[in-house]
Amino acid sequence: MFALLLPAGVLKAQPPETLTLADAVSIALGKNPTHEMGVADTQGAKASVTQASATFFPHIGFAENAMIGNDPVYVFGTRLRQGRFNTSDFALNQLNSPDAIGNFMSRLEGKWNVFDSFASTSQMRQARLAETASQQELNYADQNLVYQVLNAYYAWLLAKKQVDLAQQTEKTAEELAKTSAARVEAGTAVDSDLLAANVNLAMRQQDLIQAQSGVEIARAQLETALGAELAPGQQPAEMLQEHIYPSVALEEVEARALRQRSDLLAIASQIGAQRSGVRAAKAAFGPRLNVYGSYEADNPSFAGGGSTNWITGAELRVNIFSRENSAALAQEKAQLNRSEAAKQNAQNAIRLQVRRAFYEYDAARQMLDVSRSSIAQSRESLRITRDRYESGLTTMTDLLRSEDAERTSRTNYWQSVYRYVLSYAALQLASGDLSPQSPVVTQ
Repeated sequence: MFALLLPAGVLKAQPPETLTLADAVSIALGKNPTHEMGVADTQGAKASVTQASATFFPHIGFAENAMIGNDPVYVFGTRLRQGRFNTSDFALNQLNSPDAIGNFMSRLEGKWNVFDSFASTSQMRQARLAETASQQELNYADQNLVYQVLNAYYAWLLAKKQVDLAQQTEKTAEELAKTSAARVEAGTAVDSDLLAANVNLAMRQQDLIQAQSGVEIARAQLETALGAELAPGQQPAEMLQEHIYPSVALEEVEARALRQRSDLLAIASQIGAQRSGVRAAKAAFGPRLNVYGSYEADNPSFAGGGSTNWITGAELRVNIFSRENSAALAQEKAQLNRSEAAKQNAQNAIRLQVRRAFYEYDAARQMLDVSRSSIAQSRESLRITRDRYESGLTTMTDLLRSEDAERTSRTNYWQSVYRYVLSYAALQLASGDLSPQSPVVTQ
């Protein structure tokens, strides 16, 4: 009775939620473990900056000690610090065998590095450049993640399109098998035609099963790229279709990549950080000036009853000889040389990546044009062959061969659409332009 009172639409199952490519990218940038690892690295680098800045501030500490003993030196010094020393304490038996005495010592002390030959300044700059490099590495990792999601999403679209093609092909093969059976009964075809049609139908059924399995695999790959599971029954909000992307010049793309690639910028920041590390290592040979001070209260009980004292001073320290500092400087210089070589290596690798992506994009565009024209030709060829077969002018073998060619041309076309999109995304990744706002993501 209650169901009758509800609107009819409420009783129907709600359609599954759809997923756009832009939403998929947004989910991955929030939940993929690779992104989370990069964020953790940047947080660690930021903490290193705070740690390096600590050298510019004084170090202040407090300590509370409770002691008791009858060591002669300890007793003598404790009575003196507590301000309880009197003439009877100079007796030999009191000096040599004193009674045990307790002491509650409260101590506030501080130390400040006033000058360290600019080692702290170099270390601070090194930490900041390392933080910048970490952020640039995160940017590059996110760009790769966007490409992985885009690849998985379009692989999902291609897999679903292959299922559609397989279903159409199976339906055509089923109709051909029925037609062949009718023609055999009518005596206008031989049994071998029916056998060939049935074998073709079985092959198309196998193709459909494989295509359906491919959809589940593509769905699992997308979930891995997202770092999250899709909702049950969730489908893509888009269909695989052609897109038009602008033509680009190789020289322009290569120059832009060498100027803005985040991984190359990260290496440049690392080189700057390493140079600051060399300066910090050199500063270890220079003079250091520290000031320090302390305030101390010594009491026979926690409630008080003792005395206080303070002390302050300055220390100038000069490192005359240290093999450890020399080795540290040599190590920093070696790391700097390595970073500079790594930059040159990265530039060469980027040039190769850009050129490969550019030529693959150009080839994918041309292949798409060829496959587009191939579809029309194969369809017309199949129509002619089907008419000739129905007229008894050709064989079942020729008809099946024409159907295979038409099916292959459609499959090649959609694979060309997929490759064209992915090749453009790869070109944007190589140039450092790929982002959640890129046309290949939002269109």
